[in-house]
Amino acid sequence: MPKRILQGVVTSDKNDKTVTVLVERRFTHPVLKKTIRMSKKYRAHDENNTFKAGDTVRIIECAPRSASKRWEVLLAEQA
Repeated sequence: MPKRILQGVVTSDKNDKTVTVLVERRFTHPVLKKTIRMSKKYRAHDENNTFKAGDTVRIIECAPRSASKRWEVLLAEQA
C-alpha cells in the first residue's frame, strides 16, 4: 500500500526534531453542497531541525517514531 503524502504549513518548531504541521482539506458537503474547510494538525519528524514556523512542507507516512509521531517531513515547497 502506498504511503500518503500531505501538504501543510508548519505551525510550531519548538520541540527538538519535531514540527507540527497544519494540513487543511476542502470538500463539498454531501447534503448542503457547500465547500467546507477542515484542518488537522500532524506531528512530523524533522531530523535536522531545518524547518521553521510558516514554511510550507510535504509530509509522508512512516513507522511510529514516538507516541505521537507517525509522519516525517519529506521536503519544503518552493513559494
